[in-house]
Amino acid sequence: IRTACLTVLLCSSSASEDLGCRRGDFSRKHYGSVELLISSDADGAIQRAGRFRVENGSSDETTDYTPGTWRRTDVHLENPEYHTRWFFKYFLGKVHQNYVGTDAEKNPFYLSVVLSDQNNQRVPQYRAILWRKTGTLKISLPYSPTKTLSVKSILSAMNMDRFERGPREILNPEIQKVSTVMEQQLIGSVNFKFGVLYAKDGQLTDDEMFSNESGSESFDKFLNLLGDTITLQGWAGYRGGLDTKNDTTGMKSIYTVYQGHELMFHVSTMLPYSKENKQQVERKRHIGNDIVTIVFQEGDDASPSFKPSMIRSHFTHIFALVRYNSQNDSYRLKIFSEESVPLFGPPLPSPPVFTDHQEFRDFLLVKLINGEKATLETPTFAQKRQRTLDMLIRSLYQDLMPDLHKNMLNRRSFSDVLPESPKSARKKEEARQAEFVRIGQALKLKTIVRGDAPTSLVTTGLCRKEPWESQSFCSTFPYEMVCADSWGQSLLVATDTAGVMLLDGETLPPVQVFDKTMMVKQMHVLEPQDLLITRADKGKDARLYVFRLSALRRGLEERQLVRNKCDSRENKLEKTKGCHLYSINTHHGSELRIVAAIRNKLLLITRKQPRLEGFSAIAAGAESPVEEFQYIREICLCDPPVVMALVDGPTGENDNMICVAYKHQFDLINESTGDAYRLHHVDANRVNFVAAIDVYEDGEAGLLLCYNYICYYKKVCPFNGSTPMIQSNTSDFHFSWNQMPKAIVCAFPYILAFTTDSIEIRLVVNGNLVYTAVVPELQLTASRSDIYFVSSAPVSSASNCSSRDTSSHSSPQTPTGYEMPVFPSPLGDGESACKHIFKIPLSNLVGRSIERPLKSPLVNKVLTTPAPVMVSPAPLISATHSLSLSRMEIKEIASRTRKELLGKRTTRKMSKKNTEEEPKARALTSTNSDR
Repeated sequence: IRTACLTVLLCSSSASEDLGCRRGDFSRKHYGSVELLISSDADGAIQRAGRFRVENGSSDETTDYTPGTWRRTDVHLENPEYHTRWFFKYFLGKVHQNYVGTDAEKNPFYLSVVLSDQNNQRVPQYRAILWRKTGTLKISLPYSPTKTLSVKSILSAMNMDRFERGPREILNPEIQKVSTVMEQQLIGSVNFKFGVLYAKDGQLTDDEMFSNESGSESFDKFLNLLGDTITLQGWAGYRGGLDTKNDTTGMKSIYTVYQGHELMFHVSTMLPYSKENKQQVERKRHIGNDIVTIVFQEGDDASPSFKPSMIRSHFTHIFALVRYNSQNDSYRLKIFSEESVPLFGPPLPSPPVFTDHQEFRDFLLVKLINGEKATLETPTFAQKRQRTLDMLIRSLYQDLMPDLHKNMLNRRSFSDVLPESPKSARKKEEARQAEFVRIGQALKLKTIVRGDAPTSLVTTGLCRKEPWESQSFCSTFPYEMVCADSWGQSLLVATDTAGVMLLDGETLPPVQVFDKTMMVKQMHVLEPQDLLITRADKGKDARLYVFRLSALRRGLEERQLVRNKCDSRENKLEKTKGCHLYSINTHHGSELRIVAAIRNKLLLITRKQPRLEGFSAIAAGAESPVEEFQYIREICLCDPPVVMALVDGPTGENDNMICVAYKHQFDLINESTGDAYRLHHVDANRVNFVAAIDVYEDGEAGLLLCYNYICYYKKVCPFNGSTPMIQSNTSDFHFSWNQMPKAIVCAFPYILAFTTDSIEIRLVVNGNLVYTAVVPELQLTASRSDIYFVSSAPVSSASNCSSRDTSSHSSPQTPTGYEMPVFPSPLGDGESACKHIFKIPLSNLVGRSIERPLKSPLVNKVLTTPAPVMVSPAPLISATHSLSLSRMEIKEIASRTRKELLGKRTTRKMSKKNTEEEPKARALTSTNSDR
């Protein structure tokens, strides 16, 4: 990092560690490091020091990146209005129930529940919002026409089982006003105001910058890119605190609407200028009170660069530094975020240079909107919001509790969410509901007219293709899937009634590989290892089987008889009888590891490393690869595991781990010793374990622990001798899903939750929601490479299932009635839902510069044994290895990116470390080659 005469930039290694502790180790690689920034004014006096996270894309001028290597689909609004303002969208102006009570700590809470159709897709579900002083919890629960849902079961799903006073229903329709205010307090304004400060070349103080009476031609060009110049006098739209009557804040300003958000820019050269006032208080009053400020700085990269400490403001948390290069007509962007601001996207491209001006505008506006939303989560704003929310809920409780004892209807506190009123009171109840809906509709209309409604539904870029857009793989599939995995461009599918089949999309009919005597419950296709691993049968008869893919392919080519269970006797791994679950290491280098769970016993199995001279003979002569596997040890647990994940240690020498989930906990087990250590305890009455996903960064392991509605990141350091160093809680972070996942896929930078009828897409780095796709009767089938899922949705709506919801194509309309929605009836006898298979290409999600999941450190440290010589692929199977090749390229790009984002000082350290490790790596390579 360069050190200028007047501006000193100090980089603290502890600052980078702090960032990693706050939001996990994904952050340094893609979102910059926290640095201590110190500036001097024109007289040499040291300005206020501050710690900021600096995002500057590539800092290495020797890299071969070119502008535009980032993908347009990387730019997303995080926690968009049409997915987060639940009360406005799903509750307000519709029949719903509201309950109030006090929890075990005597703090009041407020619950809202509605039964609605999800985005007009004929997918009925309950939505519930739990309002507490600490914030809100929003969940969706599936609807069943035969099973009613009680308030108690909803609160139990929200991990609330003990109460000081049980909840009572509130029938007063005015409660909707309070709910609307609380949602606005929690989420913040729909509209935004941003500061724009013009700085000439060489200006180092805020007094100098605020004193510029006019901007340059390039600055005016930039303002025209941001939005339209509007006259403030008589302006009827969002004004952002500017005077629209008396011109006291200037005569003109810059305004635009982006994805439904009204944006007003406080431009320094358009605000009133005073020759007598050197500090330009009127300009600072507006820009200094903006959370986000754009600084447009003239000059080239050799000029002294802007530092946040040049601006004396305790309110501005984010600065976006923009420079214009007239030689190639491009913009360069740099982001400074105060250290308490959580991470937010999109990450800057490398280098952060934009030659397409429209793409730059989209990127900048999304970055600013996401930044202001993230700032509201800082302690300064969060504490104020918590106090306001606590006051509103307590006031609501005190005002309404006395009325609850007067009305007998309120005694149905723990009854069905949608209670049936007695016949004698039905007319009275219908009149109450009509009044309830009328008041809610009036509130919704008033909010829309005032401009405070989430109108981002109107302009959401309907033609833009999102990275999670699905493709139709097979239009009709008549069987229920048990499991599947991709084999080249085909899909190997296991069913209970038709055995195992190979699907090649729409072009060819399914080809049967095993008959129904092979009841496969779990499978992995490992093409580089020429292996198919399966778990077949159930109960005491369950076993693990291993097959050579090349042998299966030859059988398909020669049109041999379909294999059955009897033909596969030689493929059994004998000691695995009774196996109910198995797991393999995700990032297998030279050694494939399998852990089979047999009740409460773990059996560790590895694949032998044959000598290279005999490798071809083994591959050609042995149909079954069983002899290549060896049993290492058994490990006893206290209970049978429900979820398992293998975690690679940094050396692979006695420091590999197994993460297991059972009862109410996740444990970490040393593969070498069998010792178990508590990783995380789940404090809930009922636990639904979903997954444990291993991720790696900078040679360190981490785990995404997924259970119930929670996704919890836990950093795990290597074993120190016989004890793992589990980081303290400062390294952890978690987020909540809106609907309970059945399966979770990590495709960095995204993490996808597959529920009963939706795909919820969030960012791994901060858990922010970017989109929810409605997919009826959803089932994830495969995700080790491309993602395959099954749905009852027809092909015609497949391309639509990931696009913007149908209700978002126009402005929110006032509901026309208060009757409950009509839902489809269950299937009758003899009817069967038609299944459709869809595919989400992995390359669309992860792009060029990020791998999924992040690789284990063992991948680069060990020489991978060559796979057996394989027979030429049949036309039926497109056995491409583009994924493996792309991940090799990905590792190089990721390593280079990491060095750039950590700065030259860190790069020097890493280079020195790599230099020291080179002889070791060469020795290791030589040893493996000799072997």
